Amino acid sequence: MVGAGTAVGAACGAGGAGPVLEVTDLAVSFPTEGGILRAVRGMSYEVRPGEVLGIAGESGCGKSVSALAVMGLLPTSAQVSGSVRLRGRQLLGLDDPQISAIRGKRISMVFQDPLSAFTPVYTVGAQIAEAVRAHAHTSREQAARRAVELLDLVGMPDASRRTLAFPHELSGGMRQRAMIAMAIANDPEVIIADEPTTALDVTVQAQVLDVLRTAQQATGAAIVMITHDLGVLAGVADRLVVMYAGRPVESGPVEEVFHAPRMPYTIGLLGSIPRVDAAAGRPLTPVEGSPPSLVALPPGCPFAPRCPLKVAICVDVEPALEPTGSGDHLAACHRSGEIEAGVLEPAAVFPVPPPAEPSVMGAGREERAVVLEVRELVKSFPLTRGGVFRRRVGTIHAVDGVSFDLRESETLALVGESGSGKSTTVNEILALSEPMGGSVVVLGRETSTLEARTRKEIRRDLGVVFQDPSASLDPRMPLGDILTEGLRTHGVGRDQRRRRVGELLRLVGLDEGHISRYPEELSGGQQQRIAIARALAVEPKVVVLDEPVSALDVSIRAGIVNLLQRLKAELGLAYLFIGHDLSLVRHVADRVAVMYLGRIVEIGSVDRVFDDAAHPYTRALLSAVPVPDPQRERTRRRIILEGEPPSAVDLPSGCRFRPRCPLFVVVDAEQRQRCIDEDPSTRLQGVDHRVACHHAELRHAG
Repeated sequence: MVGAGTAVGAACGAGGAGPVLEVTDLAVSFPTEGGILRAVRGMSYEVRPGEVLGIAGESGCGKSVSALAVMGLLPTSAQVSGSVRLRGRQLLGLDDPQISAIRGKRISMVFQDPLSAFTPVYTVGAQIAEAVRAHAHTSREQAARRAVELLDLVGMPDASRRTLAFPHELSGGMRQRAMIAMAIANDPEVIIADEPTTALDVTVQAQVLDVLRTAQQATGAAIVMITHDLGVLAGVADRLVVMYAGRPVESGPVEEVFHAPRMPYTIGLLGSIPRVDAAAGRPLTPVEGSPPSLVALPPGCPFAPRCPLKVAICVDVEPALEPTGSGDHLAACHRSGEIEAGVLEPAAVFPVPPPAEPSVMGAGREERAVVLEVRELVKSFPLTRGGVFRRRVGTIHAVDGVSFDLRESETLALVGESGSGKSTTVNEILALSEPMGGSVVVLGRETSTLEARTRKEIRRDLGVVFQDPSASLDPRMPLGDILTEGLRTHGVGRDQRRRRVGELLRLVGLDEGHISRYPEELSGGQQQRIAIARALAVEPKVVVLDEPVSALDVSIRAGIVNLLQRLKAELGLAYLFIGHDLSLVRHVADRVAVMYLGRIVEIGSVDRVFDDAAHPYTRALLSAVPVPDPQRERTRRRIILEGEPPSAVDLPSGCRFRPRCPLFVVVDAEQRQRCIDEDPSTRLQGVDHRVACHHAELRHAG
């Protein structure tokens, strides 16, 4: 167990010297068919040695474009102005050989998607060695040894062997470690990390952030951390810049911005974040609307169309970024002074919606009907090799004895790392066919005995909302046809279909003018509302939510989550929720099942599991979830899981979690031997709380 500690920069004496990187009035624009797109409009900041500067904002606000401009990686069509100085040297305007001599040596970058950033036809070690040799006169052998040292520094297991691996042979967390190793290969003065933890499991995210701490301590570099996850920045940043519509709208010390925001947009962002340490079921605070187009920005404040505090001047004059309170805290808002003075309370800027009233009142869980029951579900896949003549060389144990039930008006969340078996479990349920092992009972009917007609009837009671709405909606169909497709399949008449479409649009907060539009004409949040409406079209009793908001910005996500909660309460729906965001799970779920390598290791009510987790894996997951509160985040005790989950082809003996379990290394020899020899079954830990661990009672020890 390790403490979260202080901010990364604190260990390196943040702010003890002059700025290493100064960005002043940076502007970036691109020519498009519709006009000039002004992606960055007057970005200014500075960062000192050992300091971490966080840059946050919604998609399209200009975060990544500003970073690419600093690195000199924008296409030639980009028009860039302003100033970027590294230790006083102007970087803008340098030719390719000049910027190449600096990039990777004095300033480096960790990209969002390491699989795309690495060259797929060269080994990881060869690419790190190439980065070393590009800026140092060393032999191939010396560069290869340096590559091993760097991978070992960032915690890559079996570093010498991993240098021979190709990028696709590494997991996401390992690839990001290798990307960080490459970034620090030449001891840079500045590291720009562009969404370095996006799409990673929460445990891997904690590992990567720990690696960044190690990298900074080894190099003394300043870090510019770009992310949409304010919880991450709460734990690592010294100062924070919030961007909107291409420019900073608030900046200052991270604790001041989090605890005393002065810009309504920042207030809205913070209010829209679900918190793992908050009470379940509290509605989130959505920021209604979408960011404006950067091709044709209207006059005035770009946030005014979404701002509940706007006054006449907001529509006509764009506010400058000016000091508010302490000189280091800046905000671009005409009414920031009123917020600072307490005339406008931040909590009242975006009022929290009232909680929805449930349709099932006073009925305990045991009194409500079971709508989905899974018992000892098994699903495996053959692992084969060879070309023309393929042979089986192993078995992938994707799901191995999963059991749970879901009741009316209840949300059960399946959580766990990638590869834990969540999606395979859901696919087996949705197939409505005979499972490889075990049983699936949907609305009282076992799927192994269903006939074609009965299967079609049950599909009407089983809706699905997928992760990516842009991929799940047919781009060739207008929204009216998308919403009526399921109704036509189940024989609903034309007049009834027309009435139902209107009802659905009103239900998800859209107007009937959207009927003739196509998916590409909608924002991401509107597309997901249509996907939800489609899932509800035939009035299902059970809805599977497969990461339904992970592709959306946090402010838009809050509105969709509130909508799902309201629909559940009004219509008495049961949700099977698949997710990796445990903060969101705490907010939406009634019960939670934690999966690891095809098994459920802990299941129970969300409050019981989150407040008193019994399995060491659950405790590690929860400790890794960032909390958007700098003071709390930096004093929490954190469990960093070492290594990656074992292969589902070659499972360890006994407890599957044993190779990564922090409890295994502290128990006595006899207890360890039990973990090695005996696969734990789930045991009751209290009312509606079961856990698969031999030593769950030791969680309270010490």
